Amino acid sequence: MKQIIKQITEKYKLVLVVTFIALLVGYLIGSSTNQQISESANQQTGESAGQHAKEPVNQIWTCSMHPQIKQDHPGKCPICAMDLIPLATLSSNEDDVNPDEIVLSESAIKLADIETIIVTKGTPEKTVFLQGKIQADERNIAELTARFGGRIEKLFVNFTGQEVSKGEKLATIYSPGLVTAQRELLEAISFKNSRPALYTAAKAKLKLWDLTDEQILAIEEKGEPQVYFDVLSPITGTVTMRHVALGDYIKEGMALFRVVDLTNVWGMFDAYESDLPWVKLGDKVEFTVQALPGKNFTAKVAYIDPFINSKTRIAKVRVEVPNRSRKLKPEMFLNGIVLSRKAAKSTEILVPKSSILWTGKRAVVYVKIPNRDNPSFLYREVVLGPEAGAFYVIASGLMEGEEIATNGVFKIDAAAQLQGLPSMMNPEGGVGSTPHDMSKMDMGGGKKTMSEEEHKTMNKSMGRIDAAPAFKKQLAEVYNKYLVMKDAYVASNAKEVSAAAKKVQNAIEAIDMGLLKGNAHMVWMGQLGALEQPIGSISKSNDIVQQRIDFAKFNLALYKSLKTFGLNGETAFYQYCPMADGEKGAYWFSDSKEIRNPYFGEAMLGCGENRETLK
Repeated sequence: MKQIIKQITEKYKLVLVVTFIALLVGYLIGSSTNQQISESANQQTGESAGQHAKEPVNQIWTCSMHPQIKQDHPGKCPICAMDLIPLATLSSNEDDVNPDEIVLSESAIKLADIETIIVTKGTPEKTVFLQGKIQADERNIAELTARFGGRIEKLFVNFTGQEVSKGEKLATIYSPGLVTAQRELLEAISFKNSRPALYTAAKAKLKLWDLTDEQILAIEEKGEPQVYFDVLSPITGTVTMRHVALGDYIKEGMALFRVVDLTNVWGMFDAYESDLPWVKLGDKVEFTVQALPGKNFTAKVAYIDPFINSKTRIAKVRVEVPNRSRKLKPEMFLNGIVLSRKAAKSTEILVPKSSILWTGKRAVVYVKIPNRDNPSFLYREVVLGPEAGAFYVIASGLMEGEEIATNGVFKIDAAAQLQGLPSMMNPEGGVGSTPHDMSKMDMGGGKKTMSEEEHKTMNKSMGRIDAAPAFKKQLAEVYNKYLVMKDAYVASNAKEVSAAAKKVQNAIEAIDMGLLKGNAHMVWMGQLGALEQPIGSISKSNDIVQQRIDFAKFNLALYKSLKTFGLNGETAFYQYCPMADGEKGAYWFSDSKEIRNPYFGEAMLGCGENRETLK
């Protein structure tokens, strides 16, 4: 029995030992596994942290259809529920980043052909081209009128243009009234001592009739009245007008002759408002005369008209020219040049015209921000001084040494619009700066439109976008309705203009923008507002002056649309009048090369020229 108990006890001991060893091995394996898992987890955590450290900070997410939506995390657009896309990344080490900066990559800079310059000061110079005519010196014009009534007995001037000398006889007049006045004088002589006032009055009456003291004395000495009196030329010159013929009866105050001294003449030049800051008294003017080819003349500015002509928007600039040989004749055409420097300051900030985006109310430049990893630009408004050739003088808003964009400025501005940043169309940025609100852009506010140079810059920045034929057909229908409205402008009929504008407006509203996809859709949405605002204003107005102001703005917007999408086979002649809308000039479309000016109608129907043909 003891033997059995002993065997059982030994078996239990063996089981306990095996169990303990098994538990120990399990613990060791489990501890190793947990350590590996912990190390693996720590490694994954480190890698994840490293990845997060490499991720960019300040990532901005926006909607491709609604760029005003911006947030710091991905998600859905709250307006159209489209997935947001990354917009821009700002480096975390740039603590001075302005939220309104337009950040572009190097490849985008090259693709947009953006160029910049450093702003410097210089001496503003401009060559002013003037046109004018020769005119007589008004100080050397003598108008001869009848001092007393009578009859022309003799006439010594037989034709207009006859040369006369000072004191030369022009005509002889018989005057019954003058004979009577002489008799009164002769009778008053006998009362000279007793009634001197009577004698003085009779003598004064003859003086009022232009008789000299010598002539009166001769009458007194002769003792009988003089029947005929001569009209003498007061100056040496040319008879430019003869109002009487032999035997004519004349009345007191009637015009007889005009005599002009042409030994000195005036050159009267037309200067536009924009030219006046560059023309001052004493400036040298070099000019030629079309009638005298090969001969150059030089004179100095002697007078600048203090008034601007309200219709032509010009002021007269006068030079005085010696003309001893009489080769210069009134009404001859002149072409003059004034090389001028702005007198106010010796040096001022000058920037190329291509760097300026001008809306009519605001002038905008894009300043490059220094010390950025990626090229960055900032919107800035400036105040323009006068034009200086291919440059503008900057009155305020820029400092010497700053860097600005000079080429591709429109493309930078377009990038700002898409990012909801301050731009030419909306200086406040944010909501409303999208292409949907392009109607807020001042395409020539007030009474001004884009200048010719600015229009060329805008034209250079635009390219053709492929669009569905159905869309082009609808756009061509807008153009056909536009032609009816243009003809109403030519007729200067405000009521017909308003009615035609309403049809153009309806044609624009009928365009199906669903026919456009992608970028073409975005571009048209941007142009739609710029079309709708002025055409709506035209349709509601009955004031032809205000209608023409809005017409100039509408033409710029329509040009951009037709240039971008085409006309579905239609042909449009883009025409320009430099006299319209102040000194800036204005454009319009026509289906014919013939110029029929809608800004002046019959007053200046043929003023203008063809600038471009669109199809």
